[in-house]
Parts: sequence; C-alpha cells; structure tokens
Amino acid sequence: MPRLPSPLTLADRGPRKSRTTGRGDGGDPHDAAPGPAPHAGSARRRAARETATAWGFVSPAVLVILGLSVVPVAWSLLLSFQADDLVTPSRWVGLDNYRALAQDPHFSQAVRNTLLYTLLYVPLSIGLGLFLALALNQRLRFVALYRTLFFVPFVVSATAQGVLFSFILDPEFGAANSVLHKIGVSPQGFLTDPGQALPALVAISLWSGTGFCVVVLLAALQDVPPSLVEAARLDGAGRRHILRHVTLPALTPVLVFLLLWQTINALQVFDLVYVTTKGGPLGSTTVIVYFIWEQAFKNFTAGYGAASAYALALVLLVLAAVPRVSRAVRRRTHRGPARLKDTGHRARTGGTGLEGAAR
Repeated sequence: MPRLPSPLTLADRGPRKSRTTGRGDGGDPHDAAPGPAPHAGSARRRAARETATAWGFVSPAVLVILGLSVVPVAWSLLLSFQADDLVTPSRWVGLDNYRALAQDPHFSQAVRNTLLYTLLYVPLSIGLGLFLALALNQRLRFVALYRTLFFVPFVVSATAQGVLFSFILDPEFGAANSVLHKIGVSPQGFLTDPGQALPALVAISLWSGTGFCVVVLLAALQDVPPSLVEAARLDGAGRRHILRHVTLPALTPVLVFLLLWQTINALQVFDLVYVTTKGGPLGSTTVIVYFIWEQAFKNFTAGYGAASAYALALVLLVLAAVPRVSRAVRRRTHRGPARLKDTGHRARTGGTGLEGAAR
C-alpha cells in the first residue's frame, strides 16, 4: 500500500493566536489585547460624511436666520442705547432714549391709538367670525362658495386693501359717499376726519381679518363631538343652552389662540396705516409701529426708534407669556386639592391599619 504524501505547512513564525481569545499560546494574556473592530473606522467616516452633508443642506437656512433675525435683533438692542442718525457716528446715551419715550406725548398718542384699535378689532373680529362660523356650519346650499367668499379678503395683501378702500372712502369721488348721498345722508370724511379715521381702519381690518377667524372656528366646530350635542338635545337643551354649555367650552382653546393671535396682529399693524392715512389726520391713526418707522426712517433718530421698538417687543413678550403662566397656575391649583385628597386617603388608610394592629 503506497504512503500518502505529508501535508504542506507554513513555517512557524511565532505563537499562534486563539480565535476566541486572541492570545498567544505561550505569552502573557495581557500582551495581546483585542484590536478595534474592522468596521469602526469606516462607520466613523460615514457618520462624519453624513454630518457634513446635513450641515451643507442646513447652513443656508442658518445663515438666513442669523443674518435676518438674530444679528438685527442684537444690533437694534445696542442701537436703542445710542443716539444714531444712520449717517454720522453713533453716541452712547444709555437709558436716555427710554426716558424720553416716557415723556413723549406723540408716543403716548400712538400707544392710545394702538390700544383703541386693538380693543375694537380683536373682539369684533372674533365675535363676527364665531357668528359666521356657526352659520356656515349648517347644511346650506352653496356653503362651500360662501366659505370661499368669506376667506378671500384675508388673502388680499394689506397694501392692496389700502389702495382699494382709499378709492372707496374718498370724501369727494368715493363710492361710499355716493351711496350715502342717494339715501339722503351727508358726505362723510372717513379717512380724512380725525374722529372717523381710526374706526374706518378697524372696519377695513374686519373686512379682511374676519375670514381667518371664520376658517379656524369652522374647523374647531367640526371637531366638537356630535355625541355631546345629541346627548344635550335628548336632555331637552335648546340651541342657546347647547351653544353655551357644549359648543363654547369645546371652543375655548381655539378662542384663546385667536385672542392672542389677533391681539399680536393688531399691535403690529402698519401696512394699512402707511398706505391709507400715513398716521393722519392730526396723528389720529399713528400706531406704535408707524411711530417706530417715522422716528427711524423719517426723522432719522434710529436709536429713539429702536427704543420704542423694544418697548413694543416687551409688551408682545408679556402677552405671549400670559397663556403659559395661566396654564401653570391652573395646573398648580388643580394639583393642590389632589395632593390633599391623596394625603387624607393615606392618613385614613394608615389609621385603619394601626387600629387593626392595636386590636
């Protein structure tokens, strides 16, 4: 029987390592520590490439936000403590701009006009929007057309609204005075009358801003659970009681949102005033934002305008913080009785156990 050839082997170049432990056959186990996983480096490189790609996509938006929001806010804050006419070098004046605001009668008039505009516009827009939303929530013919017609004015820009109503409310050739003349009413000044200019601006804003309230409230009305309405009807509740005890409580979060939203928009009104009245007549329609623009870009007192802008910003921050503070107070108020009830329950349970143990 022929002998089989012996297998070829490689030269022994050192102690062989175990596949499981990675240690040599005869060396110290601490000398041959396991190396990093073969794919760790490639995974890190892949993560770095993904991070670089993500920043490449995000960086244009970040630059826009920094350039158009953060930097101007910081620069205007510094500007509010300086006397600057945007031409000559600025001069540090500290809080003098803010002290001058407190004594400026024109700023006080702008604050009064803004508050009056807000007090007229916000309740009327929400109330009228709720009335129209309740009417459009019924099964009517062409209801989709009506909803569209009420929302279209909201899409029109404030500049276009101002130009349109400047022609309609013109005291000499306007369509409004033409209609009033036909029904026997004397011509009105509207935007040229100090006593009528601000109410006329409120009416124009209602024509355009009510559509937003209608759409939001209509969507909220369609989310009211029909089971609650049907249960109230089975209990004999009329429409007024259903509206008061079922519909309005369900709409409370939406109404709070609209109240805050419309208030912020009313405090920032500018375009309509600039196009129609330019703060006149006799300053009767000068609102805070128009006052800021007038001081910064018309009178070239940029530091004074920046100070008035930050006064408005402080008011807006307070308004934005009111819902959060009220929500936190409400939660703390509800947690108090719950904790007292839980403590009393534990005390009663513990007393029963002690009595049982004593017995």
